[in-house]
Amino acid sequence: MIAQKRFSISDTIQQFGKKLFGFIRGKVRSREDAEDILQDVWYQLSSLTDAEELENVSAWLYRVARNKVTDKYRKKTTDALDDYEDDEGPGFKEMLLTDESESPELALFKEHFWEELMKALDELPEKQREVFILNEIEDLTLQEIADQTGENLKTIISRKGYATKHLRNRLNYLYDELNF
Repeated sequence: MIAQKRFSISDTIQQFGKKLFGFIRGKVRSREDAEDILQDVWYQLSSLTDAEELENVSAWLYRVARNKVTDKYRKKTTDALDDYEDDEGPGFKEMLLTDESESPELALFKEHFWEELMKALDELPEKQREVFILNEIEDLTLQEIADQTGENLKTIISRKGYATKHLRNRLNYLYDELNF
């Protein structure tokens, strides 16, 4: 019985591995995150005592993968500017918030960035703006914000996601300018 289950799991990995990885990769920031989540999906499949009884293996795999992606983002409390960090040199956030160099170009860029950020924040609905500021500027976790506001954590995560997406789209040209 065990040999049959292993064969079945092996077949499933062969059949769905690449497509499932592509699905996950499209929803996370890095290849490593996608590999970790895919590994979790395979582990969960191997832990099933009745895997051969699954009616629709494909639907089950994609549902588990989607849930694992969601779980990963629930656990992660920061988002936004860190996403633009590069492996070469200081990251976007580091340069804007902590770089103390005397570069006049960077000082001018920082001033322009903060002006544009404030304009973009003003374009957001009030609750999205509040969540973004509390999380990114005041360093509260999303759970702390949920507790403070009495809102559901999923609602806070959603607001932060919408705010971050808007700000990324609105300020992306500044990131391009920074990499001159």
